[in-house]
Amino acid sequence: MSANTPNEFDALEGALGHRFRDVVLIQRALTHASFANETEDASDNETLEFLGDGLLNFLVAELLFHAFPLEGEGALSKSRSLLVSEGHFAALARRIGLGPFLRLSTGDERAGGRDRDARLADAFEAVFAALLLDGGIEAARAAARRLFADDISALNLATLTRRDPKTALQERAQAEGKPLPAYRLVEESGPPHDPRFVYEVTWSEGITSRGEGNSKKDAQRNAADAALKELEKENGKSS
Repeated sequence: MSANTPNEFDALEGALGHRFRDVVLIQRALTHASFANETEDASDNETLEFLGDGLLNFLVAELLFHAFPLEGEGALSKSRSLLVSEGHFAALARRIGLGPFLRLSTGDERAGGRDRDARLADAFEAVFAALLLDGGIEAARAAARRLFADDISALNLATLTRRDPKTALQERAQAEGKPLPAYRLVEESGPPHDPRFVYEVTWSEGITSRGEGNSKKDAQRNAADAALKELEKENGKSS
């Protein structure tokens, strides 16, 4: 196929910034096993997904290394974990309009597979493997820069590396010889799809703080964070 000949993947290729010489590669990258099992002479994307997973880990690590040359390994590792997660890959897949190009079985299609995070993330990984095989490492690297740049710029490494408030409060109590913080659920409300939890933490001689969140974990973390802020205020008054 000529590089100037229109094909069904034009929009996706535009989003990736790469024109495939071998269209079969991108087609395979978008083919789920459910479709391949029902279709003669169709290959699924599972081995491409395997290659793409390792490739994206490398490419994102490289981007972070150059974006934050003075940061330590811990901050970079946490950032990479966030960026190469299934949820983030699925979000990027939606951003480039990958869903409509997926080749799924009729049953998977009816079950909403085209918008499932797992389907989108797997195909996203496979597409990067296809980029590597079709255009080499530079094609994959250019697409990674194109797609990950905004999210890398938006990273707050200070937040990522900050200790978990529950851990920080527990360590402080131990250092001061006080009982470990105790958490109690005091309120639960809201519908199942948007719950709200309020937790109270007792952290020093009956002194309590509260926090709320959409999960019990978040509510406990916010309660601990509130307690730490109160402790900082008290330290400020006594200094």
